[in-house]
Amino acid sequence: MAVLAGCAEKEEILVGKRESIYSVLSSGVEPASAIAENKSQSIRLPSQKANAEWTHGAGSPQYRTAHPALGAAPTLVWSAPIGAGDSKRNRIVADPVVAGGRIFTLDAHATVAATSTAGAAVWSTDLTPPRDSAQDATGGGLAYGDGKLFVSSGFGLLTALDPATGQLLWQQDLLASGSGAPTYYKGLVYVTSGDDTGWAIEADTGRVRWQLGALPDTGNILGAPAPAVNNKFVIFGYGDGEVQAAFRKGGMRQWVSQLAGSQRDRALTRLNDITGEPVIEGKSVYVGSNAGRMVALDLDTGERKWTAKQGAIGTMWPVGGSVFAINLQNQLMRLNARDGSAIWSVQLPNYVKYTQRKASEVYANYGPVVAGGRVIVATNDGLLRFFDPTDGQQVYQTEVPGGASTSAVVAGRTLYVVSSKGELHAFR
Repeated sequence: MAVLAGCAEKEEILVGKRESIYSVLSSGVEPASAIAENKSQSIRLPSQKANAEWTHGAGSPQYRTAHPALGAAPTLVWSAPIGAGDSKRNRIVADPVVAGGRIFTLDAHATVAATSTAGAAVWSTDLTPPRDSAQDATGGGLAYGDGKLFVSSGFGLLTALDPATGQLLWQQDLLASGSGAPTYYKGLVYVTSGDDTGWAIEADTGRVRWQLGALPDTGNILGAPAPAVNNKFVIFGYGDGEVQAAFRKGGMRQWVSQLAGSQRDRALTRLNDITGEPVIEGKSVYVGSNAGRMVALDLDTGERKWTAKQGAIGTMWPVGGSVFAINLQNQLMRLNARDGSAIWSVQLPNYVKYTQRKASEVYANYGPVVAGGRVIVATNDGLLRFFDPTDGQQVYQTEVPGGASTSAVVAGRTLYVVSSKGELHAFR
């Protein structure tokens, strides 16, 4: 023992300030991409539009209302149950859609419900297959077009329903979980299954027109992004971080872009999933990944225009020469749409519990949506937050009973959001 003690090297004590290894997490920003200083910068938003419908997400330009009309301080006017809420095994992931004077929702157990704009129940349809239990699968999405309601589900089915009655028109087996929302355009329905296969399906019959594939991967974020479509292309985002553009009619692949990357302080960025639907705006495609990247791609070639070293947890919202997004650190950001430079960022609710020894679960923030001259974020902490787009200052908030489980949608000067308790809330 004396010999061993004599051979031991003296411990060297390094000089300098001691920092917790969690300090980079509490600041919420990867050092390489930190914003030195928030800036207040004017923005010219398009005139507010009193859109009557919200049939799809923000990805496809023909369906996106860049600046929906909404009051400056909307308050809760009614609430209506839609079915099962969030649980440990099942989650509500489908944003509501609004069409024909009804709001359509999908609960955590594959039940589709139609609610009137006054909050009255119209119909509900359970899409659980006969030999399965409602708790066996979760996920899915909604879209409206061609006088039909299209529903994808975690049971691997794409379903067309009569929006007036909820009657089943047809179903197509996707051979894997249909966890992402579909997109309808000119007779075809586009959807992603298993986070690695893109489908084009005929809206009238449910027959498969064509398919595209990507490399399979083992770990994904719940919910695949909805495809973005214009008159020429359909853009798919996959679980391995791949973005594909194909000619929308024939399915011939035009280009592929890979959103590779990671953040050293966040193990979660090992998952490369595309976490928000690609958004077509002019000649650009804006898309973000869980691997720590937001990019602008050339629509025709897929060439990278710029890269921001911040991942996006939802769909990016381009408007007025800027792009608004929520990054992986639960910060609401405004980026310059021309070069991707950060204009400002504000911290949203992040860790539910945080100490230097343990970082617990994080809050879920949904959006953003630009409406009524404000940038709107729904959070499962029980609040809707409204921010000034010029400088990111919060200017208003209102309670969401049960906390949000979807992004907000705006139609008829009314904001709709689904709560984790399985309720549809209307704010006006």
